[in-house]
Amino acid sequence: MTTTIALHELAKLTDAERETLLARAEDDLSLEMEQVAPILEAVRSEGDAALAHFAQKFDGANIEPDQIAATEADFDEAFQILDPEMIKTLEYAADNIRRFHQDQMPQDMWMKEIRPGVVVGERYSPIDSVACYSPRGKGSFPSVTLMTAIPAVVAGVPTPIIITPPGKDGKVDAATLVAARIAGVDKVYKAGGGQAVAAVAYGTETIPRCRKIEGPGSPWFVAAKRLLSHRIDTGLPAGPSEVIVLADETANPELAALDIIIESEHGSDSSAFLITWSKEVADKARAAIPNYWKEMSAERVGYSSAVLSGNSGGIVLCETRQQAYDFINEYAPEHLQVLSKEPFEHLHHIRNASEILLGEYAAGSIANYMMGPNCVLPTSGAAHSHSPLGVHSFLKSCSVGHMTRTGFNEMAPHTHRFATYEGFDAHANAVSDLRRKAMGNS
Repeated sequence: MTTTIALHELAKLTDAERETLLARAEDDLSLEMEQVAPILEAVRSEGDAALAHFAQKFDGANIEPDQIAATEADFDEAFQILDPEMIKTLEYAADNIRRFHQDQMPQDMWMKEIRPGVVVGERYSPIDSVACYSPRGKGSFPSVTLMTAIPAVVAGVPTPIIITPPGKDGKVDAATLVAARIAGVDKVYKAGGGQAVAAVAYGTETIPRCRKIEGPGSPWFVAAKRLLSHRIDTGLPAGPSEVIVLADETANPELAALDIIIESEHGSDSSAFLITWSKEVADKARAAIPNYWKEMSAERVGYSSAVLSGNSGGIVLCETRQQAYDFINEYAPEHLQVLSKEPFEHLHHIRNASEILLGEYAAGSIANYMMGPNCVLPTSGAAHSHSPLGVHSFLKSCSVGHMTRTGFNEMAPHTHRFATYEGFDAHANAVSDLRRKAMGNS
């Protein structure tokens, strides 16, 4: 059976049809939240025993409660069995990722005198403990391990840990362990999905309770984060993959076809659109996509074809470039690739996107693995108000203020007036003559 790549002519869509294109797999997680709730409670009450049970049930891994943590021997074995060339690639990617995030670090503290005798500023410090989640449902993702753990280490988090589902052999993926050590993290635990979120939200006999969790995951993982947001900072909303490839009339249609497939192969819950105002580019790209599927495995073709033949993917044909810009900004994609002979011409029209890749050589897969900027990005339209994962995700700031008598004498009358207007007596008294008397009229 031949798969037909969906063609959505934007100007002809009804409001309801347009909303369908904008929808994401995570828009309604009511079923997942209902299903994951008892899992969370089991981990809260049973700890490691529950994690071992769910590893068997969901991952097919026969592990005991005392085997939740990866051992030093596990790390050593991973370095022995992993292809040395792959280790070099992990080190190369890690170096690029580390350089980017080191440059992203803010200064530890800044102070500025805003009035005579009034000095204010901010001080940054790392979050005490953060769990970095590396998913494994449709494969293993050492890239995510690097992207989450490296900024945590660069930020100076005292206790960074990695949680990841075990394989059917009961072990952590070898490349994930190697990536963890390269990143500078030596605490790796076997837990996936909702049970992983519960483990770090409550803590177990083996896994420490953490202040925050970062990383992408399945709808059940995201549902668990929503249910446990009162127990742990659930971090960036990062769910199923999504991409928009913007191709203008100068774009190479075959490259557009090649690049739209990248995120669509993650799973049938992904989203992938090629948006253009060129009918010629649309038609040629649409015809080229099946040719590239011939170079892929049946599993990945199945995912990609499911996405590109429905309402969560395919070709979006616009009448004008402004119509395309408006759709992109409304959609707020996780990944945006701009294919054009002059890609920077389009950049200032895009307000809402987690990542913007410009030009024919900026392939999304390079960005996903080793360009340097983080590949853990806001999804489901969260780019309207969220930024990519980075060192700031692992830092917190506090305000700092210092005041001399000169500054106090200037600001106290204004403060007294404000406090009196709002009816706060103690506020007003603290900046009145009562303060001067308490200080001995100094």
